[in-house]
Amino acid sequence: MGFRWTSPLAQVLAVGVICFCCPGMFNALNSLGGGGQVDSKVGQNANVALYTCFAIFGLLSGAIHNKLGPKWTIFIGCLAYALYVGSLLCYNHTQAGAFTIVSGGILGIGAGMLWTAQGAMMMAYPREQDKGKFIGYFWAIFNMGAVLGSVIALAINFNVTEVQSLGDSTYIVFLVIMGVGTLTALSLAPPSSVTHSNGDHIKIQEFPTWIGEIKAILMLFLEWRMVVLIPMFLSSNWYYSYHFSTINGRYFSIRTQSLNNILYWASQIFGSYSFARVLDYQGVKRRTRALWGLAIISTAFIATWIGGIFFQRTYTIDMPKLNHDFKEGSSYVGPLFLYMFFGLNDAAWQTYIYWMMGAMSNDATVLSRYAGFYKCIQSCGAAISWRINAVGTPYMTELIICFALLGLSIPGALFLASRIQDYSDEDIEPKKDSHNLEKF
Repeated sequence: MGFRWTSPLAQVLAVGVICFCCPGMFNALNSLGGGGQVDSKVGQNANVALYTCFAIFGLLSGAIHNKLGPKWTIFIGCLAYALYVGSLLCYNHTQAGAFTIVSGGILGIGAGMLWTAQGAMMMAYPREQDKGKFIGYFWAIFNMGAVLGSVIALAINFNVTEVQSLGDSTYIVFLVIMGVGTLTALSLAPPSSVTHSNGDHIKIQEFPTWIGEIKAILMLFLEWRMVVLIPMFLSSNWYYSYHFSTINGRYFSIRTQSLNNILYWASQIFGSYSFARVLDYQGVKRRTRALWGLAIISTAFIATWIGGIFFQRTYTIDMPKLNHDFKEGSSYVGPLFLYMFFGLNDAAWQTYIYWMMGAMSNDATVLSRYAGFYKCIQSCGAAISWRINAVGTPYMTELIICFALLGLSIPGALFLASRIQDYSDEDIEPKKDSHNLEKF
């Protein structure tokens, strides 16, 4: 069968490309610490504004997506990413921190819209047996954007060893790539025209009313399956401020930060795709896979964060900014591998969250609400953590908070995993395509 733009797989891959260009480039910048600026306070405060607005509009974005559809919801979100990078370029010349912080807030609104639409598509479009695979495909393409962005930053700044901000050329290249992603969003098909290879449409509830939609969103706070996952949602971006600002931005030189991020985001690609295949393994029941998955990620993050404790004992917030470089050789390898494992764990953690939510429903309308709720709670945690980072909290305290939140996530996730059903719509086995695979 030839290429078919309205297939579920083609649409999810298209969203992956869009996120490659926009959130992927943003992640490359944000993981440099302070958006690539020497004065990290501006980037930190912009992130506080970003995630505060993200939390509010993440919750409302399910309703916006269900009304506007993915094309316009994602298009508006992409514009906000471009505005934020433009503000960092402006800051290089004007030192207008207020503009960057306001742009961060606007980006929070746009990101809430984009990620809610993306989450709904990624979870609702695949068949039951392919949900992990679709998540893995998306996460791999999306994180290739952060890898490319980090390669660009490394290439442009390879000869820079002293402490300084990113140059204009880096921001301009990122803006051009974001422009490509923004235009690509206009090509997305409406959900009503997306069909599986056997002609089945994806499930979409009719949009009720704005009041009805808001009531449905607020009812998520009373749905036990969402409530037990709140600690997991809260923790899932909390550690970014520690990874990007405290470790990468504080410990390494600017060019080494870019090299680290290439490997950090590459580790995310491997972590998400390989873990997604485990979650989709058809040899055992879905409840068993849910429990296996939780055991794997729990063991991985405990081992990694214990290693982080030993590393964090080597420097404190009271020391001058360090400038360790990859040319230091063997002394660089240990911190690098720790940073890579942080990235791998993050990808597996978020893949598991999406897979668990995807196991609860096949309806795009319902899943857009789930995705918005997830992003709301996740962004609340991120806003708090970036503020904790910005006010000069001791680094070991930051680490302990991150570690504790991850640990507190396990009981709720275990409670839900032990109750996962084999099919999202109980007692109804979905029709299988003849080849058991989506076609383009």
